[in-house]
Amino acid sequence: MSNRVPVVAGHFEDLVAFGLRRLLEDDASVDLVASDVPLERLKTVLEEHEPAVALLNLGSLPSASVVHDLQESHPQTHIVVLANRPSAAEATQMLSFGAAACISKETQARDIVTAIHLASRGMNMLPRSKSAANGLVPLGPDLLTPREADVLELLQEARTNAEIAHELSIGMETVRTHARNIYRKLGVSSRRDLASMTRPETVERG
Repeated sequence: MSNRVPVVAGHFEDLVAFGLRRLLEDDASVDLVASDVPLERLKTVLEEHEPAVALLNLGSLPSASVVHDLQESHPQTHIVVLANRPSAAEATQMLSFGAAACISKETQARDIVTAIHLASRGMNMLPRSKSAANGLVPLGPDLLTPREADVLELLQEARTNAEIAHELSIGMETVRTHARNIYRKLGVSSRRDLASMTRPETVERG
């Protein structure tokens, strides 16, 4: 029985896609079962192959909630998000929405493979840290709760506290409490900061 980790890779810009494909196809511990999968076909491909890990491009996601939806609909697949120099807040947001990891596209090849193997075992990790021997650090205690993640998504849609309270059937003071916790955990101070975290990276062409 093979111990190789089955992986599906989403759509990345050409150079990144080429590098990822070569990296994963050349690694004997990984089985790249599908690559360059566009977002609109991702659920179908995940249902077909049931991979242990899916690699997603943050720049191709319209919002962080996509990660949450995919994790909810395909709990057997662990999601690793690759981004352009993600901040600690962006990485924490991705993990809060269900990703196993959010790491930089510029990270070393071995770190990507390490992230895949850790994710396949159900382990979460934060991006490269100068104090971490292998560039990845275990999940910390400051992830958002599921309810805080719900509130975060609505805050990023520029909803008012009253609209959020109505949408989630919770009180206004509860919304304020969740918002304060979100700001503290993500290290931001305003809704503008939260909104900027979900703006897509430069859209690839071609």
